[in-house]
Amino acid sequence: MTGQRIGYKRVSTVDQNTMRQLEGVAVDEVFEDKASGKSIVQRPALEAMLKHVRKGDVVLCHSMDRMAPNLDDLRRIVLGLTSRGVRVEFTKEGLSFTGEDSALSKLLLSVMRAFAEFERSLILERQREGIAIAKAAGKYKGRKRTLTEEMIAELRRRVECGEPKARLARELQISRETVYQYINNEPRERL
Repeated sequence: MTGQRIGYKRVSTVDQNTMRQLEGVAVDEVFEDKASGKSIVQRPALEAMLKHVRKGDVVLCHSMDRMAPNLDDLRRIVLGLTSRGVRVEFTKEGLSFTGEDSALSKLLLSVMRAFAEFERSLILERQREGIAIAKAAGKYKGRKRTLTEEMIAELRRRVECGEPKARLARELQISRETVYQYINNEPRERL
């Protein structure tokens, strides 16, 4: 009996879409996260997919960087799946892993992911350099505030009344760090 073809897709923000990932690839079921790749902790669809797959299934993912934020996590996920008899395929890289992989396949997994991490580091470095140049020229102001002045005043009032900051952050769809920045009157965002 052959298993299911399970797709896994991920984008970094809710504004992005996953349409191009696994486009034209036949899958029986798809798990999709809209969360940053920095951490695998806050990726419920990945966790659900890992619990769902069974021996004989094939997990298809557009690329290695969609599956995991770094080499250690990628190796852990791929080895965990293949040890359970699940085949893992990355369509962009054209690589597949079965658990009976050759030494060359294992090396390719490590090298390809290492290059992806390196590329991401270069992109972030160039982004930081560009922001520094724009700030020096007075052209970079940061992104706009998420909350209005009235909302900030209400947030501060509710914090003073003892409401949990985590709950307020969820309600306002901002991070707890941003809640602290607003209540300490030092948000990174600017108008």
